[in-house]
Amino acid sequence: MELLKALIRAIVMLLLLPMYVIYTGLAMLSNKDDAVKACTQFLSLLPGKTGSYFRACFCSVIFEQTDNVVYIGFGTVFSQQNTTIQTGVYIGPQGNIGSCLIGKNTLLGSGVHLLSGKNQHSFDDPDTPIKDQHGEFSKITIGENCWVGNGAIIMASIGDNCIVGAGSVVTNDFPDNSIIAGNPAKLIRRK
Repeated sequence: MELLKALIRAIVMLLLLPMYVIYTGLAMLSNKDDAVKACTQFLSLLPGKTGSYFRACFCSVIFEQTDNVVYIGFGTVFSQQNTTIQTGVYIGPQGNIGSCLIGKNTLLGSGVHLLSGKNQHSFDDPDTPIKDQHGEFSKITIGENCWVGNGAIIMASIGDNCIVGAGSVVTNDFPDNSIIAGNPAKLIRRK
């Protein structure tokens, strides 16, 4: 069985070779984040488990320390190259994943957005358009064995064994074993 899995992975990697060449070319012409966006948007359109497997294999090559034993749902795109996805992760459809580390066996529901920190945009200078004011990206962490409900927006780190209610907006860090919900998210209780 392991030999068959290795053979299938090798075939998929060969099929992905043109996409990797495109990624490398785009990264040289602009930057790696733009290349990640373009390629993952294209691959996000492949349906079913086959599409998820193609996305997982591609991400395991372009992201550091990313496992290919993950599920990446239809329509999910990535916006930052500085992303780590550990083994057993499930990312539901229509997600938007920024700079983050997603811990082992974590489940992200449909439409979950993991932003690259909470300071991505600056609006300190009223005389400069917001689009011209640069913020800063930071890598957030979603701990191991977490469950994040549909439509949650997370822009801060959460610990291991956490539950985030559907539609929550997480703007502050939360420790291990937290159950959080709301907008902005608040601690409901500790497990």
